[in-house]
Amino acid sequence: STKTSSFGKKFPDRFFNIGIAEQNMMGISAGLATTGKTVFASSFAMFAVGRVYDQIRQSIAYPKMNVKIVATHAGITVGEDGVSHQMIEDISLMCALPNMKVIVPADTFETKKTIREISLEKGPTYVRLGRSKVPNVFESEDEIKLGKAATLVDGDDITIIASGIMVSKSLEAAQKLKSEGISAGVVNLSTLKPIDRQAIIKSAKKTGCVVTAEEHNIYIGMGALVSSIISEEYPVPILRCGIKDTFAQSGDYELLMQIYNLTADEIYKLSKNVITMKK
Repeated sequence: STKTSSFGKKFPDRFFNIGIAEQNMMGISAGLATTGKTVFASSFAMFAVGRVYDQIRQSIAYPKMNVKIVATHAGITVGEDGVSHQMIEDISLMCALPNMKVIVPADTFETKKTIREISLEKGPTYVRLGRSKVPNVFESEDEIKLGKAATLVDGDDITIIASGIMVSKSLEAAQKLKSEGISAGVVNLSTLKPIDRQAIIKSAKKTGCVVTAEEHNIYIGMGALVSSIISEEYPVPILRCGIKDTFAQSGDYELLMQIYNLTADEIYKLSKNVITMKK
């Protein structure tokens, strides 16, 4: 399911299938890292974070081990597998760990670039991936600069800051707003830790209001991170699109996105509302 078997076929002596023993997988990964190896550990986000948080904290984050945790099937993209497999709190958990870098790629190009670049860096990293195919928002890897927020569309009336699969939906919302004469900027905030504070502040100053969009619990997620920076540095109206502090039900992924208002229409509505809140 994580597609790592293709690596195993090409490099069988560098691939280990640990099975349903994710705590052990993280311990082995940390051990290999102590010998100088660059280690990638991959599983569903629910099991790569929720089941093994103690091992990540004690054996990887604290000693700054060179382990890259690539979590797939994050958020509610796992759909029919239900709440036992869905993961809507991983960003808050991983961002809370000192020494841990956190990245949520927006599309295929950014995912490829992320994996290549973190393989050359030292230290622990968490990469959050979904299950379903998403539209590309970039045209190539060349235009991507990891660690920096990317302005995909310039705008003067409102800024939409999004991560992961919600970036493409934010672009849809911006197009709808444009058809009504509203200039909406769209910012892809893929690196959540360390976060690009200056880009967030610059956007808030330029447009005077912000909407955030994420496939995560809004209680403590990307939107909360952005809100804290804006409240400290340049307070402007901000509304958040995300899962509203509830476990999701089981069902078709696209249907769940509608049920929990993770849609371009919801971003559009929030954008219209937040504009009216500007002084």
